[in-house]
Amino acid sequence: MKSILIISLFIIVPASYAQEYPEYGVRVETVADNLSVPWSIDFAPDGRAFFTERGGTVWVIQNQSKPQPITSFDVSDGEGGLLGITLDPQFEQNHFVYLYFTYNDFFETKNKVVRYLESENTLIEDMVLLEPFIGASYHDGGRIRFGPDGKLYITTGDAGFPAMSQNKDSVVGKILRINSDGTIPEDNPFRTQVYSFGHRNPQGIDWDKNGMMFSTEHGPSGWRGIAHDEINKIISGGNYGWPEIIGDEIGKDMIKPILHSGQETWAPSGSTFYYGEKIPQWTGKFFVATLRGEHLHMISFDEGKISSHEKLFEGEFGRLRDVVESPEGDIYLLTSNKDGRGNPFPNDDKILKITPMNTINNFEECIDVGTVIESHPRQCTTQDGLRFIEGISQVPSWIKQIAKWWSSEEISDGEFSSGFEYLINNNIIRVPPYVVAEKEPESEIPLWLRKNVDKWVQGLTSDEEFLKNIKWMIENDFIKT
Repeated sequence: MKSILIISLFIIVPASYAQEYPEYGVRVETVADNLSVPWSIDFAPDGRAFFTERGGTVWVIQNQSKPQPITSFDVSDGEGGLLGITLDPQFEQNHFVYLYFTYNDFFETKNKVVRYLESENTLIEDMVLLEPFIGASYHDGGRIRFGPDGKLYITTGDAGFPAMSQNKDSVVGKILRINSDGTIPEDNPFRTQVYSFGHRNPQGIDWDKNGMMFSTEHGPSGWRGIAHDEINKIISGGNYGWPEIIGDEIGKDMIKPILHSGQETWAPSGSTFYYGEKIPQWTGKFFVATLRGEHLHMISFDEGKISSHEKLFEGEFGRLRDVVESPEGDIYLLTSNKDGRGNPFPNDDKILKITPMNTINNFEECIDVGTVIESHPRQCTTQDGLRFIEGISQVPSWIKQIAKWWSSEEISDGEFSSGFEYLINNNIIRVPPYVVAEKEPESEIPLWLRKNVDKWVQGLTSDEEFLKNIKWMIENDFIKT
C-alpha cells in the first residue's frame, strides 16, 4: 500500500495535450472527441457547456468531464436534424433552453423552434415558439442566438424553394426575430417574425460591440452559379437578394454582401466576434467556421469596414461547423467531418478549444494569473491546465514520512531514491548551489545514510546537509533507479 502511495506522490499530472501554433500565438486542445456531427454549443453561467449533435442528441459538459447525453429527439436526416441551441440570457433564473430542429411529419419535412425547461441536466418541453414550417433535407438554416436587445434571432434556409426567400409572408429563407415567449416584437419591420429576407441558407449570426448584426450565408451551387458565399451586414427589413442577385450583382433595393468568396467555396457556418482579452491579438476580430473551406476565417474591421481577412488552420481540423467565444475568453470550434462530406480524422468529430500559448514558466509567474493551492509546497494551476510547484528550501513533512519508512526498511532503496531523483531533477526540491558533497564514494546506499535519515526526520540534521548527500550520490551514480 505504501509503495502505491509513494508513486502517486512523485507523479506530477501533465497538462492536457495541445498543439501549438506559434504563428498565431495560440494552442489548440481537444475538449471532447468521438462525437457525431456536433452542430451548436452554448455556455451556462455555472460553467456547463450544452451542445447538439445533428443526429438528435443534446449533450452537456460539466466540470471538464466527458460529455453526458441529456436527451434525444427523432429528427430528419440530410443537412437537417437537431441544429441550433441557445440558452436564455436569464438562464440562471429561468433555466430556459431553446432548440431548432428538422423532423419528419408523415411525408413532409418541417422545422420548428421549441423552448425547454432545464432541471438537473434534463429538458422538459415548455412551449413551441416557432410553429412548424417547411423544411428539407438541405437549406434549413438552423442558427439561433439572442441579440444584445434580448430578442431571439433565427436563421432559416430556402428549403429548396428559392422564390420563397423573396416572399415576406413566408418564414423560409429569412432571418427571424421574436421575443423569448414566441411573440412578435412591436418594432419588427413587417409586423411579423421576419427581420430580413432574400437569404439562401444563413448559418451564422453575431453582433459587434456597437450592436451591428452580421451573418454568414452559403452561396449557390447550381443553376444560379457556384460559390459566392457571403458575409452580410444585417439591417432591419433588408433584402439580401437571393435568388435575384449573387456576389457583386446589383438589384433594386437589394443589399450586396460586404464580403464574398468569388469562385471559391467556403460554405461558411457559425460565426462569432471575439472581444476577450485572453488572446489580445484577436480581440475585435470576426471569426467564421467554414465547412468546404476547412479553415477558420478571420475578418478585421476598421471603422465598420472590412480592412483584411485571412484563413487560419487551413486543412488542420477539416470541416468546421461552429465557432463561439466562451465566457472564459477562449474560442471553441466544432468539427463536422462525419457529416457525409468530409474525411474524418481519428477520433472525430471533436470540440476544440483555442487558448493563448503558454507564457508561464515557473511558480512565481503563475501566481499572478493562476489559481494557488495552499499545500506544502504550494501549487499553482493556470487556466489552460499547466501546473507549477513552488520551489522551497525546506522539505515537506510527507517526504520526511517516506524517508522514515525507508530508514526502517518498509520501502525499497529504489522507491526512495527514484522519488528524490525526480524531485531534485524537476526542481521541486531545490539543493542550494553552495552545497558541495564531501563524502567519499560508496558502492551502495550506505548504512550511515539510513542513520542520518533518522536524525533528519527528528530534525537533528538540516535539510541541506541531508540533501547534499542524496544529490551527490545520484550525480555519481551510487544511487541507481
